[in-house]
Amino acid sequence: MVRKTIALALVAGSLLVAGCNTVSGAGKDLQSASKETKDAINGK
Repeated sequence: MVRKTIALALVAGSLLVAGCNTVSGAGKDLQSASKETKDAINGK
């Protein structure tokens, strides 16, 4: 029973970390796209 609990906790933790990295990466992509769009509008 203890092994199953530890295994479940490890899997849940791994998914949480992977999710955070994905959201962080998406945020950086949106920020970059926003900057490029702003520069294009301002003629830079």
